[in-house]
Amino acid sequence: MNVGKPPTSRDPDAGAGEDDKSGVVRTYQAWKGSNIFLLQGRLIFGPDVRYLFLTIFLIVVPVTIFCVFVARKLMDDFPHDLGISIMVIVVAFTLFDLILLLLTSGRDPGMIPRNAHPPELEGYEVNTEVGPGQTPQLQLPRTKDVVVNGIVVKIKYCDTCRLYRPPRCSHCSICNNCVEKFDHHCPWVGQCIGLRNYRFFFMFVFSTTILCLYVHAFCWVYITKIMNGERISLWKAMTKTPASIALLIYTFISVWFVGGLTIFHSYLISTNQSTYENFRYRYDRNANPYNKGIIENFKEVFFTSIPPSKNNFRAKILKEPAIQSRRVSSGFVSPNIRKPVTASDIEMGRKPVWEGVEGESDDNGRRDNNADGLHKLSGSSDISPDLSRILPPGSIEGLGISHPRRSSWGRKSGSWEISSESVASAVGESKQVTDGCNGNLTGQTQQSQTNFKM
Repeated sequence: MNVGKPPTSRDPDAGAGEDDKSGVVRTYQAWKGSNIFLLQGRLIFGPDVRYLFLTIFLIVVPVTIFCVFVARKLMDDFPHDLGISIMVIVVAFTLFDLILLLLTSGRDPGMIPRNAHPPELEGYEVNTEVGPGQTPQLQLPRTKDVVVNGIVVKIKYCDTCRLYRPPRCSHCSICNNCVEKFDHHCPWVGQCIGLRNYRFFFMFVFSTTILCLYVHAFCWVYITKIMNGERISLWKAMTKTPASIALLIYTFISVWFVGGLTIFHSYLISTNQSTYENFRYRYDRNANPYNKGIIENFKEVFFTSIPPSKNNFRAKILKEPAIQSRRVSSGFVSPNIRKPVTASDIEMGRKPVWEGVEGESDDNGRRDNNADGLHKLSGSSDISPDLSRILPPGSIEGLGISHPRRSSWGRKSGSWEISSESVASAVGESKQVTDGCNGNLTGQTQQSQTNFKM
């Protein structure tokens, strides 16, 4: 099975200034996925990391309200040590929940590095349905069969990453990466859930469920204390603590969401499935090649070492070569533009070529022959063909020829340009008169010496 390898790294202790000069960058700077990196590649997030702050807000704000309006009041109603423990437990549990959230969101979920080139072409199919004179195209098979625990499993070829995905691997369209044991992309944590962070994701969801139940329970305890202390009805006790009512409603709704996820993923772990596999393959109807039994399945998730990342995002690699513009005396020129025209070229009769005027081909391979048509329409054999190719559109109005391109030619300052007066003095006026009676064409052309100013 062909799995991509990260590019060859350089010495990680070299200075940043030397990297820029030598064309060396960090791996995370050249990463082609949609991920967001922080702390120089030490933290990696998905492109929707902004939702992570919403998740933190939905956890911290209710806990803060609980500590201020409920737990602080309960500290006086319980014995001293027990009252303080209510506050300590909720704060410690919240910090533990946030750490699990960051471990889920800020680490490599199991991304497979891309191949620089497709796999080897040995033994692959050749497309023989080609026309005469065409080169046969080599075609990679879209799928391959591998055997997992005695069951044949098909793996697919990823055109983006240029590799055959390992079993249980899938390409995330949001992060634009192939992820090992891909479960799903969770927008609440802003990251893919895969082989290297699924354990922390389940623990985060489970701990959030416990936190919701804890806050919900002690809000009822506080309301009960008010009822018994003031000997009032439940409704009157609830009106005396609106913060508890808001927390009861909030935690009741939240526990259905995170609690439902906890139950669902407990079922997936017990059957050794991922969310992607459960919705796509329906192992309830087919044999699951990864199911090892409930105990072994839970041990695989929680009591096995997490495999190391296949990516060293802080490693230094060579920057990919890019096409750069050439610098000439008059400025920068794109690689697809030829040498600029100078006065000596015109005097020597060389044929200047300008982008979009001559030598330019469209998508169908047709050349733009507007300049050649201009020379033919002028009808004068005394005009140099080279000069007719460089005439700007505004200078040929006297010839009665319209040009489709109206943009200015040349630079307005610090360069040379041809005006209509200089062209008229250079080539004269070309007149064509059609004799309606005899059908004879007569033309008179006057020429004068041309002066070009650089």
